[in-house]
Amino acid sequence: MIDVTTKVHDRLSIEFKMGFLTRRKLRKNDFSVYMWIFVPNSLDINPASYPKTEFYRDVKSYIRLITPKFLLRDIVSGAPMKNLREVCNKLAENPCRTQYAEFEYQIKIFAAICKSSMREEMLHICGGNKVSEDAGYLCREYLKNSKNSLLAYRELRKIINVPSIPAETREFFFFADDFLSGVYLRYCLKIFQYLQKIGGHEQCLQDIREAVKLERQYRESSSYGNVREGKDLSNRNVVFRQGVLKKYIESDLFLEVPKKKDGVFVEQLYYSIAAGLAMIFATVVSFAFQKTYGNFTLPLFLALVISYMLKDRIKELMRYYFAHRVGSRYFDNKAKISIKGKVIGWLKEGVDFISADKIPAAVRSLRYKKRLFQVENRYSDEKTILYRKSVHIDRKQLDESNIYETKGINDIIRLHMHSFLQKMDDPQINMQSLSPEGELKNIACDKIYYINIILRLSYASDEDPKQQETDFKRFRVALSRSGIDSIEEIE
Repeated sequence: MIDVTTKVHDRLSIEFKMGFLTRRKLRKNDFSVYMWIFVPNSLDINPASYPKTEFYRDVKSYIRLITPKFLLRDIVSGAPMKNLREVCNKLAENPCRTQYAEFEYQIKIFAAICKSSMREEMLHICGGNKVSEDAGYLCREYLKNSKNSLLAYRELRKIINVPSIPAETREFFFFADDFLSGVYLRYCLKIFQYLQKIGGHEQCLQDIREAVKLERQYRESSSYGNVREGKDLSNRNVVFRQGVLKKYIESDLFLEVPKKKDGVFVEQLYYSIAAGLAMIFATVVSFAFQKTYGNFTLPLFLALVISYMLKDRIKELMRYYFAHRVGSRYFDNKAKISIKGKVIGWLKEGVDFISADKIPAAVRSLRYKKRLFQVENRYSDEKTILYRKSVHIDRKQLDESNIYETKGINDIIRLHMHSFLQKMDDPQINMQSLSPEGELKNIACDKIYYINIILRLSYASDEDPKQQETDFKRFRVALSRSGIDSIEEIE
């Protein structure tokens, strides 16, 4: 199946996280994603003002493995800690390049698993849990299991703190320790904020206060740094360091996806056919006039000039026609998905502006449902961008490339909206109104534009892998000249 989550990443970009979840018993897993983006005409987004190159400049995509899943309570007693302890012992006994690389890899994957497990626990407490009286218990379990994982990890320092291991290799250990400490604090504070909001959990709030205080003291003693109140210049260093550490820890999960243009051979073949047809036209005209008027005559000369003029126009028209055919049948880019040089699948992507009559009926129906105002059904003034992606994953190759079982890959797509904001009006406009006292007042009102996005997700059916299942999702993005205001899913 395809799991989709979305959020506002920053003021100018939205993020779609698409999880392509493979089936264990199916080797060849194929997925397709169609994304229709409905843009108001007032934003002046069209093929002339917003060509493909601009769209791909605004779309940033990351392909990464789905982090192996473990319950937070099972990390210390399970495979993540066992594997990491084993590689630490091997490194201390026999330091070499192979062991250095394995040690660094295990450090990264352990930290990534811990972060994912902490995040899942936090999300469960702050919304996933539907039994309100369990919130306190879940909070205490989170604090206990998180701290146990951190303490068990920090105990491994004693194994690798030996003269045979270079200081720069030991630094890998402290990178992950700093990263996990920051993650632990961040999620503690999110839980704290949630419990404050729902009320009635004073003991848990006090436990979190104490846990945060102790962890901040540990960070100070380890020279990791803490965020401080006010405009402390060290705060930016903490933020920057956490960003760098996140990229470092997750670097082994990101996959190699070098892209190149798709359909090049077919495109050139069509262009050659276009040139050939144009040449046939010019040759036929030349032969016909030569037979009628003979060689070296003025009519033949004029016919040759005109035929060659028309030949070039015919070639360009045919090139345009064939290019349209290629664009509709093929993708713009293709790439092999690799883990450490081993190909586990491929992906293809393409984008085009399409006319309203080429939008499938199911998509049109979904687009016109639940409009903000009924009058919108009587007036539609939009351009439609179709972004499509096809993904193939070889489950066997995926399993052979990992020591942990993973469900598949995540495709994290960030769509930057800067190009959509350029023709917008000011973010606020003044509307006039009379106050209760009868005085004329100017009231500042937000000027909002809406972009609708519909996804069609296709994947192999659970009941019959030869059949395709299809899901639809619709999102509404509210944005102004100041940036993105919100994104919501429309059921």
